[in-house]
Amino acid sequence: MSKFSFVDLTPDSILDAVESIGVYAESGLLALNSYENRVYQFKAEDGHRYVVKFYRPERWSKAQILEEHAFAFELAEAEVPVVAPVIIEGQSLFEHNGYLFALFPSVGGRIFEVDNLDQLDVLGRLIGRMHQVAKAKPFEHRPVISCEEYLQTAKVQLQASNLVPMALETAFYTILDLVIKETTSQYKNVETIRLHGDCHAGNILWSGDALMFVDLDDSRQGPAIQDLWMMLSGDRNNQLLQLDTLVAAYEEFCDFDHSQLKLIEPLRAMRMVHYMGWLAKRWDDPAFPRNFSWFAEDKYWEQQILALKEQLAALQEAPLKLLP
Repeated sequence: MSKFSFVDLTPDSILDAVESIGVYAESGLLALNSYENRVYQFKAEDGHRYVVKFYRPERWSKAQILEEHAFAFELAEAEVPVVAPVIIEGQSLFEHNGYLFALFPSVGGRIFEVDNLDQLDVLGRLIGRMHQVAKAKPFEHRPVISCEEYLQTAKVQLQASNLVPMALETAFYTILDLVIKETTSQYKNVETIRLHGDCHAGNILWSGDALMFVDLDDSRQGPAIQDLWMMLSGDRNNQLLQLDTLVAAYEEFCDFDHSQLKLIEPLRAMRMVHYMGWLAKRWDDPAFPRNFSWFAEDKYWEQQILALKEQLAALQEAPLKLLP
């Protein structure tokens, strides 16, 4: 099995893996939208619907995955709505033919609406409750959001991929270096807690009358604002209104450090660069050229040069600031 590969993960091997923990599929396997891992939904003979997730080889260690699971169980114990793994005979992480996998209950729901202030109010309280639990102790094995990983390593991955068109290399790497320099100068001495880590609308569902977090796969240490800023959209005035709604609700359960507002644009820049590096790193996986074909087109890189210029300007603006 090659590094990061799912080449041996056939339908038969998936069913064998599930049956190895005493769960038997009654329906076929429905592949869910996930590129980093491989995720499948099915109905079992016990009448329940499950989701089985196979972790990408060599991405996380067993200790890191188990720490993710432990965080989910801790949140569930505190009655914070989250989809936690199924425990079978005292275990939540299993292995079959070299692949680590976990089983989750299948949860349906409505998509979260980022431009709905009433929903943002509910979400702010939910994130506050999550962070109240998260502050109790740090992760020991999972990584910290850092400029080294999100910027420097991502740049190395882009350079190694040779996907940036030669005619655009100078323009692209010149603006990228400026963004990296400015972001690194602003993102330092950061107080961190355990985070969801990838808290965007796709990882939040309305289940019944309540919001629920799904997918803690990217959970790590980082600043609290990381789990809030991705909910902001529109122009500056709209973002201020959204942020005020989120923070006011958040502070009903957890203190918020308003000095972290200055980290929003550095974190946005880090996410932009990290995303490009992630695509470059995974380009050998056939699923990536098939689903992200635009990543190899000149037009994409021209757009990224413009986007990085705009982000550099945003980094040089005064940060968002809420009224007392």
